[in-house]
Amino acid sequence: MKTTRTPLKQHLLVTLILISILFISCQSKTDKTTKEVVLTSEIELPEKPNILWLVTEDMGSYIPSFGDSTIVTPNLSRLAKEGVVYPNLYSTSGVCAPSRAAITTGMYPSSIGATHMRTTSYPEVTGLPIYGAVPPPEVRMVSELLRKNGYYCTNNDKQDYQFTAPLTAWDESSSYAHWRNRDGNQPFFSVFNFTDTHESGLFEPYGFRNSETRHYHSGDRNYKWEKGRMTEGETPVHLPKDTKFSIPRYLPDTPKVHRDMWKMYNNIAEMDRQVGAVLKQLEDDGLLENTIIFFYGDHGGPLPREKRLIYDSGLNTPMIVRFPNQQQAETKRDELISFVDFAPTLLSLAGVEPPEYLQGQAFLGIDKVEKERKYIHAAADRFDGFTDAIRAVRDDRYKYIRNYRPEQGYYLPVEYRERIPTMKELLRLRDEGNLDSIQSLWFRENKDVEELYDCKTDPYEVNNLAKNPAYKEKLEELRNEMDRWLNVIGDQPNLPERELIAQLWKGEESQPITSEPEITIENNKIKPTCSTEGASLGYKVMDKDGTTPKVWEVYQEPFEIPEGSKIIAQAYRIGYKPSKVVEYRIIDNEKPGLTRGS
Repeated sequence: MKTTRTPLKQHLLVTLILISILFISCQSKTDKTTKEVVLTSEIELPEKPNILWLVTEDMGSYIPSFGDSTIVTPNLSRLAKEGVVYPNLYSTSGVCAPSRAAITTGMYPSSIGATHMRTTSYPEVTGLPIYGAVPPPEVRMVSELLRKNGYYCTNNDKQDYQFTAPLTAWDESSSYAHWRNRDGNQPFFSVFNFTDTHESGLFEPYGFRNSETRHYHSGDRNYKWEKGRMTEGETPVHLPKDTKFSIPRYLPDTPKVHRDMWKMYNNIAEMDRQVGAVLKQLEDDGLLENTIIFFYGDHGGPLPREKRLIYDSGLNTPMIVRFPNQQQAETKRDELISFVDFAPTLLSLAGVEPPEYLQGQAFLGIDKVEKERKYIHAAADRFDGFTDAIRAVRDDRYKYIRNYRPEQGYYLPVEYRERIPTMKELLRLRDEGNLDSIQSLWFRENKDVEELYDCKTDPYEVNNLAKNPAYKEKLEELRNEMDRWLNVIGDQPNLPERELIAQLWKGEESQPITSEPEITIENNKIKPTCSTEGASLGYKVMDKDGTTPKVWEVYQEPFEIPEGSKIIAQAYRIGYKPSKVVEYRIIDNEKPGLTRGS
């Protein structure tokens, strides 16, 4: 953070005073107006607040805080009551790994080679080598940027970024990772991932994973989890199995679909209980009012025609933010937010100036932008072994979709999804000719080149307005916005994946490898370097007794170590293979020197 920047607390206090004056001048207006004035105010935060992310998977707006009262979620409902609800958060893809790439880098997946889901799998189907996204050399995971600025960063425990995280990304990433493992009162950024709501939770035989109880035991290194799943009889039941559900219009109303809906809501209720376990740990530690809490999903819902698609059912996911001392409690913000906005917002809240390369914008904190986002963007390319090429742009009401393979149908026979009973039911009814006109849309043999939907009046996005003359102006607006976005981020829709890999690897036949770090001594201080542009350098210092720290430090500036100590270092650039680990020993403090180890 630059020394010339205004300290966060002082900046926010000034803003609060100005807003208070505005509030007094408007106190004669209606309650609704007052609420809107409060929403425009900034928040008062510690200079380096703790930040906690509670991330669930495959999560549509299926909770009471977002209008669905089917299941009770006491912990999320409390969080919403004490915080701010954001109903217009959109992922950059309808599937997890590309979306998580956007979250952790602040870059659109289609701009860094991260849009194809799974780049490390299905080589026997695609005929392609295993590869990872390769962002520009200056790009870092946001957690590494926070570590450089004094934060203790943990991830419990899913990563899945379309690239391997460097050792410098986290102080700890494991099923034991927890803020409780930090030293002293160091500010922390902790991520807890909840897998209960993943689409695989709909598979048969039904039952929770044993490992999903890990959040009750977070930080307890003596606890061991059983592998596998509970039986259905062992699995906690949070609502009656004969509950009748409101089935989305794009799915058939059959007993099998009702059972999957029951499983989905039961999974959500269990996830809520897991969230409650982490929140209780925070409260027990006396940290609740020093921590900003985010809850959100990694994309839309788990059901067929939700996950992997770029309709709102696949992109829109709920978010709740609770600020210390319940500031702005029981409010709602309708602004559009994209996953690429998370990294700059996180840095902004932590008082760290967001780097210029970020493609998102901060919606909270000291660097919050004055102008709210007008559009969100999304992409859909390969899913497992099947490829498409689709781009989407949405404003606060309308969505424009461009299909680069109109000759190809929407439905892709992804084997993983076909394990869901509802998917099997759809295929059975399709083959029997018993799907109605809306349910059949997903299975049509080809697509329109362009689609336009009024998401307010047509939330399931089934009535294409692209050829309706009444919407010509809106069509042209969103079409132009998409062209602008593609050009700005360097997206190349429908580029064959083999050519994409050639671009990422600079024409080389295999994945590039990060050069080994070189370690020198300058002015009696250790200075690691790496010839690979953009490489992060991680190191550990082993003392002369052989004690090795568990955590890899992020190298920032030359440092001293005692005679007889050993330095262990590794270099890594995102998308490259990591270097070998190198070791050097200090051999003389009077005349400092190094000897290379094996």
